[in-house]
Amino acid sequence: MVAHKDERLHPLSPWKRLLLRPELGSIAGLIVVFLFFAIMAGNTGFLTWLSVRNYLEVAAQLGILAAAVALLMIGGEFDLSVGSMIGIAGTLIAVLIHPDYGHLPLGVAILIALLFAMGVGFFNGWLVLRTGLPSFIVTLAMMFILAGANIGFTKMVTNLTIVSGLGDVVAKSSLAHLFAGSLLGLPASVWWWLGVTIVLSLVLLRTPFGNWVFGAGGDANAARNVGVPVFRVKITLFMLTAIAATVVAAIQTLSIGSANVLNGQGKELEAVAASVIGGCLLTGGYGSVIGASIGSLILGMVQQGIVYTNIDTDWYKVLVGGMILGAVILNNYLRKRSMEVRR
Repeated sequence: MVAHKDERLHPLSPWKRLLLRPELGSIAGLIVVFLFFAIMAGNTGFLTWLSVRNYLEVAAQLGILAAAVALLMIGGEFDLSVGSMIGIAGTLIAVLIHPDYGHLPLGVAILIALLFAMGVGFFNGWLVLRTGLPSFIVTLAMMFILAGANIGFTKMVTNLTIVSGLGDVVAKSSLAHLFAGSLLGLPASVWWWLGVTIVLSLVLLRTPFGNWVFGAGGDANAARNVGVPVFRVKITLFMLTAIAATVVAAIQTLSIGSANVLNGQGKELEAVAASVIGGCLLTGGYGSVIGASIGSLILGMVQQGIVYTNIDTDWYKVLVGGMILGAVILNNYLRKRSMEVRR
């Protein structure tokens, strides 16, 4: 028998397929940013391996966080407490392993920090879903609660806001190398970033849970009507962002050998920025983990690229704001085009 094509189906060209991808805008932005700094700062070290390693390391820590934040945004929610979670998880790990305070094994300290973070993430999700309050408000309040508790806890235990002197503990722990070591010339954070991006992207695109995330973010009521466990999905996503923040906290604390209560400040907004640049909609139901990682790479490249130019680093946030605005406009345009392609 000869198979006949269904006349109702129209094959899409490669360009039209590309238009359907939420990462398209971030890929274009990455090319533009790289070419800009390659031209403006190529002779001052931007194209060297040291520069590449530096902006990959900056992008990696943001990318780990942004991958989880992007999933939550696709699920229709926000978590503004992840920056403060980085700070409190880092100081918690530092206090627990410090020879003058907790003196616990590193693995136990990280596990305690993870359990604490998961508890906060669960509470955030539960409160949002049970009360119907906007996640923006709930996690904004949690951001202040965690930041204040971090300062109070750290000063109560150490009389300081910085927990230092972890160098010997880190050097003697083989587990520390998983967070603070290097492989093939790249820091461990880069490999964590790649692993998290691949795993979460596969979960989003290749599993029923990923379909549930899109459904919960697109129309939660309709998703419930077809059997999607919206409550469980969203609480899991809130817990995931808290776990990602703890991983970043462990990387920072063990790489530097100290923890500061100010660590993580502003990271929640950078993670949202990376996700938006990567194609995530603020209304939920649309986006990409890979796009968020590309957005993180763009921000890391900009942050380091400015150093190699004559541009004052004080203008970094101006550039970030401009990129967010440009990304929203471009992604909105591309999404309209993709909707036309689907018709």
